[in-house]
Amino acid sequence: MSRLLEKLRRLRKNEAGAALVEFAFVAPVLILLIMGMLDVGHRIYATAILQGSVQKAARDASLDDGAAKTSTIDDRVKELMLPVLQEEPISRFDFERKNYSSFSDVAQPEDFTDSNNDGECNNGEPYDDSNGNDSWDEDKGIAGQGNAKDAVLYTVTVTYPRLFPMAGLIGLSQNQIIEASTVLRNQPFGGQGARGEAKSPMLRW
Repeated sequence: MSRLLEKLRRLRKNEAGAALVEFAFVAPVLILLIMGMLDVGHRIYATAILQGSVQKAARDASLDDGAAKTSTIDDRVKELMLPVLQEEPISRFDFERKNYSSFSDVAQPEDFTDSNNDGECNNGEPYDDSNGNDSWDEDKGIAGQGNAKDAVLYTVTVTYPRLFPMAGLIGLSQNQIIEASTVLRNQPFGGQGARGEAKSPMLRW
């Protein structure tokens, strides 16, 4: 009995393997931290590559024949992203172009006369139909590359899977979404086209 008690005392004082147990507690947190840092770093790097690609694509599209080559230009953006992201359909690319008569019009609502001072275009209030779609819009831009001298807002949104499939364990989406945009004026290869006209919609009761 005394021999058994002695062995138990020695076992209690024995610290061999304590580091392994401590590491088992710390390792999951450490691994998640490292994966998170890599994921954030990859996102920052991918965004930087995308922004540079968008700038180059927008310059190419602003040339005289740019409007006829938008698909080719968009494909070039995808190619430049391949060293960083996987190809479609694993990664998804969404391209959007809106053209405006000037830089000051970008992402601005169509002008209207707010007769009742409610901040909305309604009840027959006259407005400038800048994009020619017979309705007042919060964005006066027209889809597409536009004409000579038009200011073009070019936006690319990319959705791609995260580097590590563990994001769901901490409540994050399995996909990352990055976006880059730029505004450039088309070169003056011709005269700038006319836009819209003043309109008064029918009264709505």
